[in-house]
Amino acid sequence: MKIALIGYGKMGKMIEQIAKDRGHQIVSIIDVDNQEDFDSPEFASADVAIEFTNPTSAYANYLRAFSHNVKVVSGSTGWMKDHKAEVEALTRDGKQTLFWASNFSIGVAIFAAVNKYLARIMNAFPQYDVRMEETHHVHKLDAPSGTAITLAEDIVDSLDRKSSWVKGTFLAADGTTTGKAEAAPDEIAIDSVRRGEVPGIHTVTYDSEADRITITHDAHSRKGFALGAVLAAEYTQNHTGLLTTSDLFKF
Repeated sequence: MKIALIGYGKMGKMIEQIAKDRGHQIVSIIDVDNQEDFDSPEFASADVAIEFTNPTSAYANYLRAFSHNVKVVSGSTGWMKDHKAEVEALTRDGKQTLFWASNFSIGVAIFAAVNKYLARIMNAFPQYDVRMEETHHVHKLDAPSGTAITLAEDIVDSLDRKSSWVKGTFLAADGTTTGKAEAAPDEIAIDSVRRGEVPGIHTVTYDSEADRITITHDAHSRKGFALGAVLAAEYTQNHTGLLTTSDLFKF
């Protein structure tokens, strides 16, 4: 398979190595200093482009790839609140193809399945309230993380007593805390922590007067995310439309 990379930071370099190890060819690498290569024949020859950039440029990157009918796998978060409807329209009926996930880790996919199952069980036990916390490296721009939002939305879908998620507290790398710890009874608070070079920790806690139940996914490195992105690209090569990890992993 021919792969283009959009974004060549730590994640892009890791994806490049894993893709090559799996026998794929990197035909184009686009970063901030060579945006004109979106219009190159090398980029247009790609079967799939893998995009890991930032919330402000992700949607524009999709449009530039789609203009050459290149399918996109993206792990960029923070763009959906502004462009979800446009992306759904662009990918409707397989006109263009975007595989988007807030997290490509196989472990997170398993964790998400456990999270949904636990929420369905907890629907019958209203004495337990639920709260979430996500911890990431200091370079991460968005908070809460896209993964945390996805997990929270899955809980809302399964837990009748919750209708939405809200930002909880934010603990910055310098030790300052902002935000509020309180949440309405029908809301799930997501607390965020930024420290060091943490790849990602997500914790869901159900607390009652009697006891506490906690599930956690703790990433050791970005390697799991990079492998998952390449697996998604392999899947995307032969599928169309708006895709996500629930299409790739059938739990």
